[in-house]
Amino acid sequence: MTTITDRLAIAQSRIAQAAQNSSRRAEDVQLLAVSKTKPNNQIIEAYHAGQRRFGENYVQEGESKVNALSEDYPDIEWHFIGPLQSNKTKVVATLFDWMHTVEREKIAQRLNEQRPDSMPPINVCIQVNISQEASKSGVAANEILALADKIAQMPNLTLRGLMAIPSADVDEQTATDEMAALQALYNQLAQRFDYVDTLSVGMSNDLELAVAHGSTMVRIGSAIFGERDYSKA
Repeated sequence: MTTITDRLAIAQSRIAQAAQNSSRRAEDVQLLAVSKTKPNNQIIEAYHAGQRRFGENYVQEGESKVNALSEDYPDIEWHFIGPLQSNKTKVVATLFDWMHTVEREKIAQRLNEQRPDSMPPINVCIQVNISQEASKSGVAANEILALADKIAQMPNLTLRGLMAIPSADVDEQTATDEMAALQALYNQLAQRFDYVDTLSVGMSNDLELAVAHGSTMVRIGSAIFGERDYSKA
């Protein structure tokens, strides 16, 4: 039976091979284990296999996990990677280390206001709707810099880069075009802010393409933890 430890090793091997194929260093691409809907014991198993970065999509579930695990596993780095309503920002502001899905100034303002002074600034990524799909969250390409300028003025936030969820089930050329467009937008942002260093894109199905186009953080869930049971979310 394949274990979480085995699947983590496979994911890391894929990252290393993708990096090598793109003349990049494997250590420049981080693995974010997406643990949404998964029980704490699976997170602990991944932790003991060396994984430290975990991504959660749902506020209530994420809050429960951080509260349950932070004391015994204080070096876990918690990333919020789901949509966030403005009335639930306090949980993310007070418990998480990263927020990947900032798409509105109002959300950024609330995170900034609610981040405790005793904690370091929360790392944030601007979510980009690179596929321009009406059903997807994220800012348009021409809105990135204006939002970035606002975030840069908020002392309790640190702008780290961009996050995107490209189109699924599209032809290879469309997928490549979207990744290339995202990489260009990221490079533009990094030129404007020298501390920007994160391009959060790539999942199990497009990890290699994402790494080839500059991803620095890939988000892998079911390939590590198995298929999700959303009835328990």
